[in-house]
Amino acid sequence: MTDEQLDLRAGAGLIAREIRRQALPLGLAMTCAVIWTVARLAIPVLTGETIDRAIDVPGGPKLDLLLALVLAVVAMAAVQGAAAAFRRYFAMSTSYRVETDLRGKLYNRVNRLSFDYYDRTATGQLMSRGSTDLHEIQLLVVLIPINTAFLMMGIGAFFLLVRVHVGLAVLAIGVYPIVTAITVRFFNKLFPATARVQQELGDLTNVVEENIAGARLVRSFGREQHEIERLGTVADQIYDDSMEVARLRTAYAPLFFLLPALGQLAILGYGGWLVTEGRVSIGEFVAFFQFLNMLVWPVQGLGEMVANAQRAATSAARLWNVLREEATVREAPHAQSLPAGAGEVEFDDVWFSYEPNRPVLRELSMRVPAGTAIALVGPTGCGKSTVAQLLPRFYDVEAGTIKIDGVDVRDVKLQELRRSVGLVFEDTFLFSDTIGNNIAYGRLDATDAEIEEAAALAQAAEFIDKLPDGYETVVGEQGFSLSGGQRQRIAIARAVLTQPRVLILDDATSSVDARMEEDIRGALQRVMEGRTTIIISHRLATISLADKVVLLDEGRVADVGTHAELMLSSDRYREVLGQLAVTS
Repeated sequence: MTDEQLDLRAGAGLIAREIRRQALPLGLAMTCAVIWTVARLAIPVLTGETIDRAIDVPGGPKLDLLLALVLAVVAMAAVQGAAAAFRRYFAMSTSYRVETDLRGKLYNRVNRLSFDYYDRTATGQLMSRGSTDLHEIQLLVVLIPINTAFLMMGIGAFFLLVRVHVGLAVLAIGVYPIVTAITVRFFNKLFPATARVQQELGDLTNVVEENIAGARLVRSFGREQHEIERLGTVADQIYDDSMEVARLRTAYAPLFFLLPALGQLAILGYGGWLVTEGRVSIGEFVAFFQFLNMLVWPVQGLGEMVANAQRAATSAARLWNVLREEATVREAPHAQSLPAGAGEVEFDDVWFSYEPNRPVLRELSMRVPAGTAIALVGPTGCGKSTVAQLLPRFYDVEAGTIKIDGVDVRDVKLQELRRSVGLVFEDTFLFSDTIGNNIAYGRLDATDAEIEEAAALAQAAEFIDKLPDGYETVVGEQGFSLSGGQRQRIAIARAVLTQPRVLILDDATSSVDARMEEDIRGALQRVMEGRTTIIISHRLATISLADKVVLLDEGRVADVGTHAELMLSSDRYREVLGQLAVTS
């Protein structure tokens, strides 16, 4: 996603749709903004009236009127303060709701996308979408009522300036065309740099995520300094692009302050002359200058408002690129349930590739009778693990069919299909949760007795019972507080508990020693009894559990037979086993 194309219009549309869904709290925030604006504009009017009608009058100040007008100013200030507080509350309510809803949509979409999306997308980029980008959108939304209030204040102040003196009002807005031109130029230069920074923040998140997840690997190879330098390279690039943004703001921000200040200076001189000529009263001039100050902030803050909007639009466009993704593996419109059966599996002339024109499986055909076990054996890259991922439809075949009990897996309800295929992979993942909940992950309604029975079948009960809290023991992140063998046995128990028709063991005993493998073999024999099982392994002890061995080579079935038969008849089988023995 480093060359990601961003559609700012689509990003802005996404924000607009989410805002429309929050019409009520946003409407209340905007109502408070209007009240705040009216109160804010009323204070200079009352101030001018106080000077002209109660202070600078023949015969001296009118104390009663002065007191009344002062109390009116205080009342308007109180209204302004209350309106500002409620405006902020409703604005925050709107922005946090938008952020929460978008986070839910993002998480929902990411969890429903097919595996090929994850193959091409860095985890850190997705994490950045759910943190940095959502925060930028939230910040923009919360500022909408605030900036709207300032805009209304500026417009109201201008009309009140015209009411005081047309010539002064025209002079007051003389800087706006220049500021607008500068803002457009600022925006055009700012966007590319800001987009790079946001993309690079995703890259940085990815580096950090990989370093934390792979901390043990980094330490084991003594690559700490390499990873520090790798992160430093990304961080330095972010620094360089952030400094480009800072330089742009440094160059342009003074103009947003200087031009209004020059306008004020001109108005001060011209307005002062009008007062001395008696064309404008002192109260009107004081009110005029207060109105003029109300025009200054919108002008001065225009650059920052544009920058905020641009960052939010960029973030929304990045988010939109995820939300618009569609799963390539979808449930058929009229998907059916699996018919009654014992789990017969058939691959018929299957072709599959992860990348175009680089097939991993070619014309793969094989049949696994219900209730039997086969072992897939072959050199690295021959497609063994791909078979394991095609059966539950993590990917769809390019040609051919895969059937369970005579039904094409593409015609089966997706969740039912995946509940019917139990998977135990070489890389075991456990959640930071109790051991009991990890085992029950595939069947949340499982009873304690069923969880314990599954653990016993997987030879996990013995070590679990020795833990301080037994099945309530909370494992560390990804289960690294347990040994590899312990994690693997919990994964086997988790798969067994779902009572699948088909069990796939993809190097399921790779993380255990020979003694523990022997214990698990006994458990697997009981688990596999009467259940269709596909074993992917390079260990002879595990391969021997299978009724038949299927030799895969270059994505095709090269030979089929028992281990003993293939050892006698297949030179390639003996060669592959020799290679596997060396690599293991």
